[in-house]
Amino acid sequence: MLQDETEQKMKEKEATLAERVPPLSMSGQSLQELQDFCRDLQHKIDVVDEEWYDIGLKVSKNEKEIENMKLKITEIQSKFKKPTLRRVKISAEAMLSVLLGSKHKETIDFKASLKTVKKEEEKKEEVTDWRKNVDAMSGMDGRKKMFNAGQ
Repeated sequence: MLQDETEQKMKEKEATLAERVPPLSMSGQSLQELQDFCRDLQHKIDVVDEEWYDIGLKVSKNEKEIENMKLKITEIQSKFKKPTLRRVKISAEAMLSVLLGSKHKETIDFKASLKTVKKEEEKKEEVTDWRKNVDAMSGMDGRKKMFNAGQ
């Protein structure tokens, strides 16, 4: 069956070529007639190339459109609206009863297991009057006192 099909395609191809392309007879033609014939063939080739290029552009444009439409379809199919979430205040016991169901009977005090942390109060330096120290620290004596105090 495949061989018959390929033979039939070959016969159809030969028939269409015989229709479209007349047999060449170049004997007995002058140089001017041959040049005209070549120009005519070149013109036909140019027309066929232009058509081939135009068809190629149309095909690529259609393929891009098809691809874009496929992307839009998948995007539309994959979208869904997310519901707005509301904050619900629920106690720890109620949450455990929801999660565990009827198994949860005892009450658990979560705050009892937490460590207590004592906050240390920051040491506040006494605010002294800066004007009293200006006279004591002025001059070389004051700088010498600061240098000695630093050691």
